[in-house]
Amino acid sequence: MATQSKSSILPTVRVQREDFDLQAEVALLSVGRHDIGAVVTFSGLCRDEGGRLEALELEHYPGMAEAEITRIADLAIERFSLGGLTAIHRYGTILPGENIVLVIAAASHRQAAFDAANFVMDFLKTSAPFWKKEHGQDGKAGDWVSAKDADDAARTKWTTDR
Repeated sequence: MATQSKSSILPTVRVQREDFDLQAEVALLSVGRHDIGAVVTFSGLCRDEGGRLEALELEHYPGMAEAEITRIADLAIERFSLGGLTAIHRYGTILPGENIVLVIAAASHRQAAFDAANFVMDFLKTSAPFWKKEHGQDGKAGDWVSAKDADDAARTKWTTDR
């Protein structure tokens, strides 16, 4: 889903059950573009938590998740003068080693692309309406995973004067 941001750059935002192909997504964003000097990708994977995790269950609030990710993407495009941005977040049952989230930031210069990818991830972790439940190797469903103070602190660095 792409929406119009204040700039002429439209972010690509998808919330989907199926996996994504990192290389194909980078190519969609950057092939044939001569205004982009840097492409930074962040791919978040499901960990096995030391062998105890069988799967991670991700739920989201349909419609609201896409709208919030688009809002975050639009902020990043404006703040870092991006040439393009893709944000894909999966939901459903995710096994260890599988993709969860992909952020691709394209800019004229590397620092803007790095900063934008960090910015998007810091806001996704704290603002996008997703919920995670761990399922253990022992067959038991764990509790819903609580937000971490470190995630809030990471987001705060973008909202305070430096």
